[in-house]
Amino acid sequence: QVQLVESGGGLAQTGGSLRLSCVASGRTFSAYQLAWFRQAPGKEREFVVAISGHGLRTYYADSVKGRFTISRDNAKNTVYLQMNSLKPEDTAVYYCASRAYVGSLSQAQSSYTYWGQGTQVTVSS
Repeated sequence: QVQLVESGGGLAQTGGSLRLSCVASGRTFSAYQLAWFRQAPGKEREFVVAISGHGLRTYYADSVKGRFTISRDNAKNTVYLQMNSLKPEDTAVYYCASRAYVGSLSQAQSSYTYWGQGTQVTVSS
């Protein structure tokens, strides 16, 4: 069983930055693909970005490409999401997700086994 705990959410102004963190339990963190999803009020949860186990491959949603950067530190069992040039439409609860898989990255929620509780990001205009 893997537990994921997100942190780093909060309030930012348009154009500002935030960095989210997700710490995972377990001893084989590098065997897991990690992803960030988000859910805005009244909307379905959507894919943001995914990263491979050793961090060599990433896959971004078009809506965040060039503004958000995912990275991971396997020694710390942590994945990060650096969010720059924030927009009001980035306001959402952000969720960390993982799966034990070494193949291609996925943007499908159903592909991921473990989920965190989420952290709120609010961007004011």
